[in-house]
This record gives sequence, structure tokens and C-alpha cells, in this order.
Amino acid sequence: MRITGGKLKGRVTETPNGKMAIRPAMDRMRESVFDIIGDKLSEASFLDLFSGSGTIALEAVSHGCKNVDLCEMDRSKAKIVFKNVSMAEELGVRVNCHFMAVELFLRRCKKQYDYIFLDPPFPYKFRQELIETIAKKNLLTDNGTLLIHYPQEDSLPEKIENLTLSDKRLYGRSIVNFYKKAL
Repeated sequence: MRITGGKLKGRVTETPNGKMAIRPAMDRMRESVFDIIGDKLSEASFLDLFSGSGTIALEAVSHGCKNVDLCEMDRSKAKIVFKNVSMAEELGVRVNCHFMAVELFLRRCKKQYDYIFLDPPFPYKFRQELIETIAKKNLLTDNGTLLIHYPQEDSLPEKIENLTLSDKRLYGRSIVNFYKKAL
């Protein structure tokens, strides 16, 4: 995979192999999502959940985010994740890596983020519950955006707790929903 924009554009990231392999977010989808967010990423905080190889977190750094966390459950991916996110150090950013179940990370999390990106495995059935947890724990800043990538066959409501759908984009057989906090 490659970084699609920003200061690290064109750099290649590795992806893990084996039985716990990942389903990397399509280059086109990542590029589009980060183009939609645009200049708002400068100095922003970003949380990448179900991180896989760490490429989404790197895209965020490449586009100007300074406070970036990622969470990936599969510890066997740690070596590749650390290798990938080491690119962020060239820009003076340290990506904080958490290797645990996303549900556990969210229960323990006390920080707020300007952007939270969720890319759970497509068979994952608890997407709405994760968004509810994020909303109830107030993990999104007042002007923040939650993005979730999921299969076209599934659906999510337009309003979840205090989060309201602000944009929805179709990419092949998948969708990315953008939720904003209702103030």
C-alpha cells in the first residue's frame, strides 16, 4: 500500500500476511476521505481504530495531524505496525500504538479526538455499539468527526446518540459514513 497524500505521499507501507491478514482500505477510498477532510487535519488529533497496518494513522500524520493514536487487537501485526509508523518520526510525530481489543481501548480511553476513524472487519456486527460508546464517553471533540468504513450490504442510522450523519460516500462495495456531534 502507499500513502496517498500529504508530506509522505507515495511512501509504501507493508501489510501483514498469514491467517490474521488484513483487508486494507482501498487507496482510492483513503485518498478521497482525506481530500474531503482537507486542511482541517493540520495540528488535529486522530484515532485510528482497527488499524491493521497503521496506514490510516500514517495518512493522518502525512496530512498534518500531530496527536495520533492507533488501536489494533492483533499483536502479531505489531512489528509491521511499528515499522510503518516509524515514518511519522521524519515529520516529528510519534504515533501511539495500542495493541488490544478496540472495545477495551474505548472503555479505558480518557482522551478526546478531532477525528476518529473506524475500519472494523466487514463481518463485525457491533459497529453501532462502538459509535454509541464513543458518543457516551465524549471521545470526540465538539467540532470532531467520526468516520466509519463498512460494507454496502449493512446499514447504520443517521443519528446515533449525539452524533448525526453529515456525509456518506460509496466506494465500490463499501461505504464511509461521516458523523458530527450535534451541539
